[in-house]
Amino acid sequence: MTRTAFFISDGTGITAESLGRSLLAQFENVEMRMLTKPYIDSVDKARRLVEIIEATAVKDGNTPIIIDTIVDEDVRAVIRNAPGFQVDIFSTFLEPLEQELATHSSYSVGRTHAIGSDDVYMDRIHSVHFALDNDDGARTHQYDKADIILVGVSRCGKTPTSLYLALQFGIRAANYPLTEDDQDDNGSLKLPGVLAKHRHKLFGLTIDPRRLAAIRHERRPNSRYSSMDQCVQEVAEAEALYRRMHIPYIDTTRFSVEEISTRMIAETGINRRFSPR
Repeated sequence: MTRTAFFISDGTGITAESLGRSLLAQFENVEMRMLTKPYIDSVDKARRLVEIIEATAVKDGNTPIIIDTIVDEDVRAVIRNAPGFQVDIFSTFLEPLEQELATHSSYSVGRTHAIGSDDVYMDRIHSVHFALDNDDGARTHQYDKADIILVGVSRCGKTPTSLYLALQFGIRAANYPLTEDDQDDNGSLKLPGVLAKHRHKLFGLTIDPRRLAAIRHERRPNSRYSSMDQCVQEVAEAEALYRRMHIPYIDTTRFSVEEISTRMIAETGINRRFSPR
């Protein structure tokens, strides 16, 4: 039986959605339809949303879950009239914190995801540009400026991980694809010279060959590139290289990009330039 969850905010809705999804993910046996409703910043918008929630309750035959980070009291008062199990994140956590800190919070809309410090914002932008400029081995001459260099076979998750590290932590991440061009005369994968001098910055990614073949098939169906034999061989060679050169690595098969990134940071001890938003 499907339940509908509404993540409601008078800002971007990122906080409500992130926390809401984290909470609801613990209920694996409940099928959830999740709807994010950002910028509910007026009484009129709130009333229209309440009508949608009421219609959803009738259609589902179940009480919706309502998780909100509404700051404005008038808007919150309207949302409270909606039929649903309501979790008001701000009142749940801010009021106890106000008592502990003996002061009132600012109750300002959008503070979590505001630009904030110009330095932090520019660091984020520069890091994202660095990741894009140094994607897929494009500019190896900039590796001296990299905080970390991800290596792995094609389509194992290097690019999304590099971009996530840049956007969320301000880490300057480059990535380099390991291909047949990097094999020695005996057909074994070797560490390219451009990476050897930055060996202390290297972190490897690997993946289950079956998952890799499925991903590659979407890009180049029925090709040697996406064949199971090719994927098995490339993954085995990459992992052998990691072990031989003592390069730390992680299997990305069952991890999200968030998990891959945080595990990587924890293992390498690399410094974040700022905390995730």
